[in-house]
Amino acid sequence: MVFKGLTIRIFVMVALAMVMAVLPSGCIEDDVTTSPADQPEFSTDTLNFGYRFTEEVTSTMKLMVYNRHDKVISISDISLEDSDSPFMLNVDGQSGRRFSGIEIRPNDSIYVLVSANIPAGGTYAPVDRESALRFTTNGVTKSVVLKATTIDADRMEDYEVTGDETWGADRARIIYGRLHVAEGATLTLTAGTTLFFHDKAMMEVDGRLISKGRAGEPVNMRGSRIDNVLGDISFDLMSGQWEGVRFSSKSSGNELEYTVIANTVSGVRADSTDVGLTNCRLRNSLTHVLETKDCDIRATGCEFAEAAGSLVKTNGGNLRLANCTLSNYYLFAAIRGGALEFVHTDAGNCDEDDPDAGMRPYVEALIDNSIVYGSMSECNMKDLAGTQIYFRNCLMRSNGTDDENFIDTMWGVDPLFYTDRSAYIFDYRLQPESPALGMSVASDVELPRTDFYGGVHTYPAAIGAYEGRED
Repeated sequence: MVFKGLTIRIFVMVALAMVMAVLPSGCIEDDVTTSPADQPEFSTDTLNFGYRFTEEVTSTMKLMVYNRHDKVISISDISLEDSDSPFMLNVDGQSGRRFSGIEIRPNDSIYVLVSANIPAGGTYAPVDRESALRFTTNGVTKSVVLKATTIDADRMEDYEVTGDETWGADRARIIYGRLHVAEGATLTLTAGTTLFFHDKAMMEVDGRLISKGRAGEPVNMRGSRIDNVLGDISFDLMSGQWEGVRFSSKSSGNELEYTVIANTVSGVRADSTDVGLTNCRLRNSLTHVLETKDCDIRATGCEFAEAAGSLVKTNGGNLRLANCTLSNYYLFAAIRGGALEFVHTDAGNCDEDDPDAGMRPYVEALIDNSIVYGSMSECNMKDLAGTQIYFRNCLMRSNGTDDENFIDTMWGVDPLFYTDRSAYIFDYRLQPESPALGMSVASDVELPRTDFYGGVHTYPAAIGAYEGRED
C-alpha cells in the first residue's frame, strides 16, 4: 500500500511540474491586446462577386482575417452593415449574421466565408449591389466592401416554341432541360439577346431558328455560370456547361448572324438540313464546335475555335467556308483532331456502319480566303486527291506545297493573332503586321460590310474572319 501511494504522489508531482512548465508561455500567448493600434488585416478590401443572377444562392467567397501581432486580438463585433443585407456569413465555422468576441491568436488567422441570395430587383438591366462587412476591434471599426452586379432572369424549363415567337434583349432567360422549336414553328432572336443554358440543357430545332445579332450586340447562347472559376478566370473559358444546339432533318431555313454559341459539350450539330452562318463565333466545346451529316452549311466571316476534338466535322453533304478563322488552342485536354474532319469523302472513305453510305452524296467542300492555324493539324486526311475538297487562298500553319486540292496557299505562315493562351486571351483579330491583311481574292461569296467586332472590310479584305483590331 505504501509503494502504491508513493507511486501516485510521484505521478501527481510530475503532472503538476509539467503544467507549471507550460503555464508561463500559455499566459503570454493568451494575453489580449486592448490597444486601438492593434487591428486585424484582411486578404482583400473588397469581395467582388461579379455578375450573378437574382434569386439564386451564389458560390461562396473567402475572406482571410489575419492577426499580425504578438498578442491575441479580440474582435468585439463582426456584422453586416445593413440588417436586410442579402449576404450571408460563416465565421470560423459558425453561420450567422452577427458575431462577437471572436479571438485570433498571435500570427494566426480565421476564415470568413460570404455568400448571397439576392432578391429580384424588378428590372432586367444589370444592377450594382453593395454592402459592407464591419469588424470592430478595440473601439475601431474597419469595413470590407461586398459587391455584386445582379441580373433578373426568366427561368424556362422544357419550353416548347409551337408557333412564331420573337425574343429580344429586354430580358435574360435561363434555360433548364430542353428548349424545343417545334416543326413548323420559328424562333427569332434579335440583337443583344442572351440565352443562358443550365447544366445539361440544350436547344433542339425541328422548325426554324433565325438569330439576328449585329456588331456590338451579338446574340449569345452560353452556359449559365456568369461568375469566375477561380480568381479572375471566368467560366466563359470552360467548355461542357450545356449540351449545345441540334438541328434535325425536319428543320430548314436556319440563319444565324453575329451569334455566339459557346461553352458546350458538343457545339452545333445538324442532320440533313441547311444552316447559314454569317459573322458567328462557335467556340469552346468538349467535342466539336460544328458537326454535320448530309447538310448544306454556308459560313461567312465565322470563327470556329477551341475544342477537344476537331473543330468542324463534316460527314457527307456540302460545306462552304469563306473568310473564316479556324484555330484551336484548347486549354483542358490534348486536342484529338485537326481543324477539319471529313468523313464520307469517296468510295474508300465510307462509314461501314452506315447501310446507306453508298447511296449518300460524298462531301463537297470549298474553303477559301480562310485561316487554319493553331495547336492542331489542318485536317484528318493527308491526301485529298480524288475528293471534292478544296482549299483556295488559305493561310496554313503547316509547311506544304500546292496541288489540285490546295490552291494559292500561304504555307507555314503565322497570321499574328492577338491570342495569348498562357494569359487566357483568345482574340483572333489580326495585328497590324499580319501577312493576312488585305490578301483575300475575289470569291462568289459577298462579305458583309463589317466583321463580328465591327471592323470594316475594305477591298481586298483580310484572309480570315477579322480585320485588324482598333485599340
